[in-house]
Amino acid sequence: MGKFEIKTDKSGQYRFNLKARNGQIILSSEAYKTMQACKNGIESIRKNSQTDDRFEKKQVPTGHRFNLKATNGQVIGTSEVYTTVSGMNNGIFSVIRNAPDAEILVLS
Repeated sequence: MGKFEIKTDKSGQYRFNLKARNGQIILSSEAYKTMQACKNGIESIRKNSQTDDRFEKKQVPTGHRFNLKATNGQVIGTSEVYTTVSGMNNGIFSVIRNAPDAEILVLS
């Protein structure tokens, strides 16, 4: 099972990473001012990850990445950079598979 790990950044805001079963980060969030807003972001990931057209695939200078968007078009998660399109597609599949039932861990 995957997991969401919530951490506080240097500015005191909250961020989460969705990690796959193997521990690899597959999606990272924006910064949230409160823990509750961060947890709401996780719930948005759970919901929106089950709709294919919410994934925006992008080519970047160093490879390929994707964003997961909410119904309003706002980016709610960003992937790591992949060297191949197939690697990016595997990352999307991993988000679809892991997000719905991933446990939430709050780290210090």
